[in-house]
Amino acid sequence: MQIDEYLAATSDNKPDHCDIDISRKAFWARPADEKMEIFAALRAEHPVSWQRPIEGAVVPDPDDPGFWAVVRHADIRQVSHDNRTFISGQGVMFDRLPPLFLEMALSFLAMDPPRHDKLRRLVNKAFTPRQITRIEDKIDLVAKEVVDGFIADPTGEIEFMDRCASRLPLRMFCEMFGVPDHLEERTVEHVIGSVSWSDEEILAGRSAADMQLESIGGLHQVAQEIIEMRRQQPGDDIISSLVHAEIDGQMLTDFEISSFFCLLSGAATDTTKTTLGHAVRALSLFPEQHAWLLEDFDNRIGTAVEEFIRWATPLLTFTRTAAVETELGGRRIMPGDRVVMIYQAGNFDEDVFDRPRELDLSRSPNPHVSFGGGGVHYCLGANLARSMLRAELRELLLRITEFETDAPDMLATNFIHGLKRLPFRFTPQ
Repeated sequence: MQIDEYLAATSDNKPDHCDIDISRKAFWARPADEKMEIFAALRAEHPVSWQRPIEGAVVPDPDDPGFWAVVRHADIRQVSHDNRTFISGQGVMFDRLPPLFLEMALSFLAMDPPRHDKLRRLVNKAFTPRQITRIEDKIDLVAKEVVDGFIADPTGEIEFMDRCASRLPLRMFCEMFGVPDHLEERTVEHVIGSVSWSDEEILAGRSAADMQLESIGGLHQVAQEIIEMRRQQPGDDIISSLVHAEIDGQMLTDFEISSFFCLLSGAATDTTKTTLGHAVRALSLFPEQHAWLLEDFDNRIGTAVEEFIRWATPLLTFTRTAAVETELGGRRIMPGDRVVMIYQAGNFDEDVFDRPRELDLSRSPNPHVSFGGGGVHYCLGANLARSMLRAELRELLLRITEFETDAPDMLATNFIHGLKRLPFRFTPQ
């Protein structure tokens, strides 16, 4: 759809709202190319635009005045770095979700300093570059096992998201958090539900609020089982560490530990899975880039991974709330205003990235905002994600040098840029 057609279709906006409307569910279900056109128009004409309330909110608010949409790279970084002006404690999700969900699922992500800093420090040491280097042999081994599991499939065709993309991040999450084998399947089921509240297929007739609370409640039950096991038999895992951790002289509650588990179960599994799916699809769309990478894989995979992360933008949006009156992108922002950072728009900003709609695996520098735009909420698992992507792509691309993909079946949400299914064809070995 062309820009003028889109504007005509959304011409019933209230006068005080932007005439380029991105609040509707139908907008987020559009193909990526169409959304990119709309984001480009916003960056050019309304880089910080006042939008009407999101359509179909999980928890409708009759007094919701709308939100500010931030689509320019520089403005996203400004919001991300200024955590005094733009706070997280009022919620970080684009959609309006049940307050109980925020408390149960987001842990320190929906907190502000100093509480945020104290909680984050408890798990930060598990994700430092030194710690990731320590477990890289395990990552490499699991990546090999994943490809071993389908490379001889006689049909030469798999559903990539299930048979490959999801497996390594799940295994490493379970390894780091001490999830026993018999709880893995339940963990995966509840993680999928927790990020898919607007997808009708996954809802399967349930309300979005019910599915959210069911999924998050299920993750808390899983976490509680692990907590009780680790109290009796401590191990070398994050849950064991948290069970015995203190903040200001007080032990963490089971609820706080379970909230950690909920937050990191999605962050550590779904985003890497999503990036792998988009990476494989991109290589099939840009064969010259695929060939370039294979010519010198070891020396080129570093920049390639950053470009895959930019291209995929696994997290589409995050929200902050203005704590004081301020100015952003030439607009006056008032206390209490919701400010939504559109990471996908920032990652394709023409003022920052040359030819942003082309995959360029040699792109350097590559200041994408896929891990957030910096600041105190920068992605805790960024180093782990990079390591897993390098390992899985090495096994996949060096052992299966030719493959084809069909168009993916995308998750219908404004939060995760997820692929539900991706057909993948190759020559069996």
